[in-house]
Amino acid sequence: MALLNKDESKALLKKVLDYSKADECEAGLSGSEGGNIRYARNSVSTAGDISQLTLAVTSYFGKKSGTATINEFDDTSLEKVVRRSEELAKLAPENPEYMPLLEPQVYKESKSFNAATAAITPDDRADAVAKSITVSKDAKLEAAGFIENETAFSALSNSKGLFAYEMGTDVTFSVTTRNAEGTGSGYAARGFTDVKKLDTFSATKIAAQKANSSANAKAIEPGKYTVILEPVAATYFLESLFRGFDARNADEGRSFMSKAGGGNRLGEKLMDDKVTIYSDPFNSELPSSTWNNDGQPLDKVNWVEKGVVQNLSYSRFWAQKMNKQPLPFGSNFIMEGGNLSVDEMIKNTERGILVSRLWYIRMVDPQTLLLTGLTRDGTYYIENGQIKHPIKNFRFNESPVIALNNIEALGRPERSISVESYRSYLIPPMKIRDFTFSSLSDAV
Repeated sequence: MALLNKDESKALLKKVLDYSKADECEAGLSGSEGGNIRYARNSVSTAGDISQLTLAVTSYFGKKSGTATINEFDDTSLEKVVRRSEELAKLAPENPEYMPLLEPQVYKESKSFNAATAAITPDDRADAVAKSITVSKDAKLEAAGFIENETAFSALSNSKGLFAYEMGTDVTFSVTTRNAEGTGSGYAARGFTDVKKLDTFSATKIAAQKANSSANAKAIEPGKYTVILEPVAATYFLESLFRGFDARNADEGRSFMSKAGGGNRLGEKLMDDKVTIYSDPFNSELPSSTWNNDGQPLDKVNWVEKGVVQNLSYSRFWAQKMNKQPLPFGSNFIMEGGNLSVDEMIKNTERGILVSRLWYIRMVDPQTLLLTGLTRDGTYYIENGQIKHPIKNFRFNESPVIALNNIEALGRPERSISVESYRSYLIPPMKIRDFTFSSLSDAV
C-alpha cells in the first residue's frame, strides 16, 4: 500500500477532508518503496527494503493551525487524525505569518518517474555492489559504499479544491576506496532518475585510480592557487550559494544578497559573465518536483544569468509583505558550463591544483558567504599542463561569490550528489584563479 496512484490518493484525501470541521483543512500524503545495501572493507554489512506511507493533516481556525500525522488508514484512524489536528489547532497561538490555503492550481506533468528504476530488485543492487567490490579488490584497495533506490509519491489536497500529485524515482551510489596503508583515498558518487545510467564499475574505477594515485602525497605551501574543481567538489562548494537566493534572508540582512543599508542586491552583477544558474524541474538530466509543499506550481527560473542575479525566491507571506509576486524556491539547481573536459583544463594550466572533493564545509560569514572546509580523496599539483604529483590536503577559506568572479573556464555539467543534503545537482567542473588555501591538513 506504500505507493498509491493518482486516483487512489485523490479518493483517500477526499475522505480525509470530508471529516474536517475546521475553517480550512489541508492533507498531505506521501509514500515510498525502495531498498539499500551498505558495504565496508569489501564486504556487505547491511541490506534492507523500506516501505512507508504517511498522512499529515493540518487544520486551521482563523490564524491558528495544528498538524497531526498517522500511518494507519482505516476510516476510524482517518477521522481520529483529523480530530487531533483540530484539537491542536485550537490550542495553538495565532500565526502572524498565516496565509490562506491556495485555490486549485494547474500543474505540468512531472518527468521524474522511470519504470526501470522503479523495478530495481535486491539482486540488482547486489550485482551493482559486487561490481564495485571487484574493482576494489583487483586494485588491492578496500571499499566502503552505499547504494539506495527509491520510488516515491506525494499528494496534496485542501478544502478549497486544490489537488496535486506526482511520483518519482531515484537511485544513488557512493563509494570511498582506501589503500591498506591509509595513505591514499578516492571517492565517487552518482545519482540518477534512470538506473540505466548508473555504472558502479566505472565509478569505482575512478575512485580506485584516485586512491592509488593520491598515496605518498607531498606538502606544498598554502596560499592562492589556480584550482580545478571536479564536479563533486564544485557541487559541495556551491550548495550554500544556491540556498542564498532567498529574498527574506537578503532583505533582513542575513545573506550575501543583502545590501548595505537595507534591501537586497537583485539585478546586480555579482559574478563572471560565464555564470548562469537556473532551476528547471523538467530538465531531462535532473527532473524534479513540479510543485512545492504548499502547492505552488514550479517551473523554470533563472536565478543568475551571465553573472547578474535575475530572481530571488519569495514565499507567499514575504511577497505579500514586500508587495511582490510569490516565487517558490527551486526544486533543483543547474549551472551552465562549457565544452572542456577536466583533462583539457589541466593541459591549459601552467601551475595549479586539481581538487577531487571538498568536505566538512562550514559557514564563516553569511554576509560574504565565506566558507571553510577541507580537500580530500585526491588532491594534485599541476605544472605545465600535467599532474606532477599528489599533494597533502588543504583547508580552504573562500567565498563562492568571489570564486565565481574568478572563473577562467567551465567544463561539461555533470549530475553530482551532495551526501550532506542528498540532493543532486547538475554542475560543471570549473577552473578558478586565486583560490585561497589557508593551511595544510593531514587527512587523506
